[in-house]
This record gives sequence, C-alpha cells and structure tokens, in this order.
Amino acid sequence: MTLQEMGLQAKHAALPLQKIDSKTKSAGLLAIADALRSHASRILEANQKDVEAFVQKNGKSAMVDRLTLTKERIEEMARGVEKVESLPDPIGEVTGMIKRPNGLVIGTKRVPLGVIGIIYEARPNVTVDAAALCLKTANACILRGGSEAILSNSVLVDVMTEALDAVGFPKGCLQLVRDTSRETARELMRLSPYLDVLIPRGSKGLIRSVVENATVPVIETGAGNCHVYVERTADFSMATDIFVNAKTSRPSVCNACESLLVDEAIAKELLPIIAEAVKPYQVEIRGCEKTCAILPEAVMASEEDYYTEYNDFIVSVKVVADIEEAIDHINEHGSRHSEAIITRDYAMANRFLEEIDAAAVYVNASTRFTDGNEFGYGAEIGISTQKLHARGPMGLTALTSTKHIIYGNGQIR
Repeated sequence: MTLQEMGLQAKHAALPLQKIDSKTKSAGLLAIADALRSHASRILEANQKDVEAFVQKNGKSAMVDRLTLTKERIEEMARGVEKVESLPDPIGEVTGMIKRPNGLVIGTKRVPLGVIGIIYEARPNVTVDAAALCLKTANACILRGGSEAILSNSVLVDVMTEALDAVGFPKGCLQLVRDTSRETARELMRLSPYLDVLIPRGSKGLIRSVVENATVPVIETGAGNCHVYVERTADFSMATDIFVNAKTSRPSVCNACESLLVDEAIAKELLPIIAEAVKPYQVEIRGCEKTCAILPEAVMASEEDYYTEYNDFIVSVKVVADIEEAIDHINEHGSRHSEAIITRDYAMANRFLEEIDAAAVYVNASTRFTDGNEFGYGAEIGISTQKLHARGPMGLTALTSTKHIIYGNGQIR
C-alpha cells in the first residue's frame, strides 16, 4: 500500500472514529492490553531479531536498551494502555458556555485533531503509547518507526489492529509504514492532503529534518540535553543521588542528564564524591579546565560537548561562578527539555524556576521524571519543547483541538 493510499484510508477512518463512544474506545484499549500480554512471546521473538540485527550492524551501545523489549516491559506497555483507558475521555467536553447580550450562547467543544502522523526511532514502546493516546482521543494515526525496530513494530501493530477489528473500530484508524526508507519519511512529511499534524520523536537530527522539510504542521518534540545544577547550599548526598539517577538509570532516554553544573564554592569537595559515585557505571567525564584540575580522570570538554545529547555513559561538567552563570549556560546550551537545581536556598530555587526556559524545571528532583506516565497522563506521544499548542509531556489533551459551538434563536447581524 502506498502512503497516499494509507493517508486516504486514515482520512476515511477519521470521521467514523470520532463517532465511537467512550465505552467502545475503552473496550478497544482493553483489548489491546490483553492482546499485548497474550502475544508477548510473538512480540519478543520479533524484537530479539531486531536487537540482534542492530548489534551486528552497530555493536553494543546504550541505544540497545531503547530497542530491547522484555516480558516486564511488555507488561508495562499493557498497563500503560490500561492507564490511558482509565483516564477521562476529553473528546466532546464542552466548556465556557456564555450568553452574549444578543442572546447567543457560545462555548468550546474539545475535538480530535484528525489524522496524526508520528515519525520516531528505536523505541518500540512508542508504537503502543502513540496508538493508545491517538485512539483514546479519536484520532486516526499513521506510525513510521525506524528500521531498527521494524519487526517489533510490525508485530505490535498487527496485534493491536487485530484487537481493534474484533471490537469494531474502523479499518485504517491505526496503520504502520513498513517501508523505512528515507524516501517514505520525506513523503510522509509532505502528506498534507491527509495528515492534520506530524509529530517527530527521536534524535536531534530526525527532529531537525522533519521541521525543515515538512509541509504538514509539526509539533516539535525536542532532544534532551538536560542539566543538573548543584547550587552552593545543596545537600551533597541528595545532589549525588539525584545526579547518579539522572545520568545512569537509563542514559539512552531523552530525560537523562547530559550535563552537570557545580557551583565553584563547593566544586573541590563535591566533584570527587560524584566522580566516585559514577565509577561503577564507567561514566566518561568531559569537563572544563576547573573540572579537569579537580578530577585527574576527566578529559577536556569542547564547546560542542556542552550542546550534545550523548544518550550514553558520558557527561559534560562545568564549574560555574554562581546561579546567574548556571542559568545563562543552560539557556544557551540546553534543548528546552528538562533542567534541575539542587539547593537548600528557597530564593535560588524560585529564581531557577522563573528564569530557566524549559518544558520541565525541577527543584531537588531527578530530570528522569519528565514522562507522561510519571506526570499522571498514562502515556505520552512525546515531550514537546516548543511553546505553541503543547509543551512538556504530551498526553490526551495535547492531541485535541477545540471548536466553538453557538446556540441561537434567530439572531442575524
């Protein structure tokens, strides 16, 4: 099937999908969750082939973790779908009903976006999260995952569409582009007659390519060059625990810490403690001159390092004079994703919250919490780093729009 044919089928599915009631949508999502569990061995078999092919081509790296599925992760995916099912259905919600002096009664009604295209890379769980969120909000979706996960994604979509067919969802409401060539990606970016919005989720290069080449409206999800800044009043134990978690718990994901900033008043004492704490993880430290003077094992960082999302056991480190330098550095080098300050000073915390330009700003907590499920959304379509329409983890309401509804009794103008 060509992309044009897929787009047409999705467009035809969008209207009947909008007419499906909440009870039927819930039945479809619960059927998907059950199907994921019952077909776990089938999914894992396909995923193992994807992982083996990736390692053979690229060698082992932190990116393998993003690609790998386990029985436990499939269970997490199923529970995520169930969480989405349990959330209130935003579609059809009417708010703001007001009566004008001329007697017109005007309100806003929440409606689906229509047909959503999603381009993403090596995380099969995105296939399930995206499908669940789109279906809950009555949006038809066309998914285009990366070549690294094509076998996993194909089985996942087959399993989900089989479940949806049994419940009576319209044909074409969930589709996967199985040709992972660059040509199909570029064609999807220009599928304007059929797509209402395109959401890229992946590397900085992928997102830049979509933003620069798409003729379809784009919701930009950003790469995660996330920072942890340790202010001079910080508790050392807390700072160390938070940084180790943010950097090492899952370095391949976008909410992992990529850069550590430390106030120079505490750097000589704190940096050796942090360096010792990350030794078991073999984290490579790339630091400024002051960092390298304190840590003999550190290598000199380039300016480019401070802009880099490593997705690996590498961190850039900079010793800063004060919070003003930290804020300036983050706003210059960050990707507007997630930033954290560790401090015991209430005024410093508030200043950081006020002046940092990012989708999520933390005080005394790990950046790893920037996630739709952790924020109570059940799942996420991505982390938006732009400011129009949606920002931060994009849950159900981010996949909706509104239309005005007006009741009259013969008014003319």
